[in-house]
Amino acid sequence: MTVTGQDTDQVRMLRALEHGSSSVRLRAALAVGTAPDPLFVAELVRRCAVEPEFFVRDMLTWALTRHPVSVTLPALLGEVRSDRAQARSQALHTLSKVGDRRAWPAITPALLHDPEDEVARSAWRASVVLVPPGEEASLAAELAKQLARGGKETRLSLSQALVALGDVVVPVLLAATAAPDPRVRAHALATERLLRDPDAGFESAVEEAKRVAVLDGPGHEGR
Repeated sequence: MTVTGQDTDQVRMLRALEHGSSSVRLRAALAVGTAPDPLFVAELVRRCAVEPEFFVRDMLTWALTRHPVSVTLPALLGEVRSDRAQARSQALHTLSKVGDRRAWPAITPALLHDPEDEVARSAWRASVVLVPPGEEASLAAELAKQLARGGKETRLSLSQALVALGDVVVPVLLAATAAPDPRVRAHALATERLLRDPDAGFESAVEEAKRVAVLDGPGHEGR
């Protein structure tokens, strides 16, 4: 078998994606995205699962979006079922950038409730991009089940996902403001404030919501 110069370039780029230097890997991902070839897709997806540097992972995602959806979509859909949390998270992130709603069935409740916060956050972001028209209310109800989950970044991600769905989230947020848990009430109130005023800071919205949740909540709990 004759190895052409083009074949040699492809091999060189694929090897560069595994180089010890993150700057070399970044340039390699840029090069692969600049000259897309379906032969690169499997390696790009594989690298997303193990790449330690955020900026390189983001470039890998960009490179994947430069390839035909007919090739990338099956690979990404397989990856969201991976045992590796980073693989699931990055595949979901990439699906949100590809934006093809054929991926919607893969956004399962299991992913939306994934025990790994980063995976769940990626699933929330992907879900609001991929949700078919008419299913926003059901998605809002599913997302609202996780109000008060995790730390500040996780709660902010959930609020942003809910706000992105628009006014359809109002009924589920209103219901959550009557929850027994003051943390759920506070998160729902903060999210509702962000929906009304997108320029409001999340931290100030949370602090105000906490006060309201404690003073006006069921039984006036003070924990």
